Amino acid sequence: MGKVVIVIGATGLIGKNLVKQLAASDTIKQVITFTRSAYDFKNAKVINHVIDFANISNYQHLFQGDTVFSCLGTTLKQAKTRKNQYTVDVEYQLKIAKICAKNGVAHYLLVSSSGANEHSKNAYLQMKGVLEKQITQLNFSKISIFQPSLLTGDRLHLRLAERLGALILPLICLIPGLQKYRPIQGSLVAKKMLQVSQQQQNNLQYFTLDKVFPD
Repeated sequence: MGKVVIVIGATGLIGKNLVKQLAASDTIKQVITFTRSAYDFKNAKVINHVIDFANISNYQHLFQGDTVFSCLGTTLKQAKTRKNQYTVDVEYQLKIAKICAKNGVAHYLLVSSSGANEHSKNAYLQMKGVLEKQITQLNFSKISIFQPSLLTGDRLHLRLAERLGALILPLICLIPGLQKYRPIQGSLVAKKMLQVSQQQQNNLQYFTLDKVFPD
């Protein structure tokens, strides 16, 4: 009998690829997604719930499954303010994680970032570090934290800085010790997340690009 999985951030670069791969897997019975507006994933396995993320507690009963993949995130440009970005990148994800843990979801997989550190002077990396620490304190049987650097692939919103970074970073990352900061395709991160969800044995495990994709 296949697993029931939950995907948060299902319309983002990693999320869309992940939903597609999960739906195509024989090990997955159902994929439950949560979005701010209606989205047709064009697959009978996928159930989409449109919710108000500002009132997540109203939907606690819907977060039922074996595994949850959290790929939610926004940019400062989209969020307008750091406070709004923190709300999406930390508060929403943490509230959902707590609900999932309470509902008995066994495995939590989080997309974080290279350099995530709660003590970082960089606001974005600090947010990611704060979220990582809070997640590791929750009562999941297994927790997987992925720390990709710059993500490449087709996005709904064009990000000029990321286009430039995708050209420059591969050259910088030829320097020894910087491999974990090189660009990575969102589809490859999604593929690894699916693989880890089926194979991880440890209670807590981190995945950085220099170890997961050494080439």
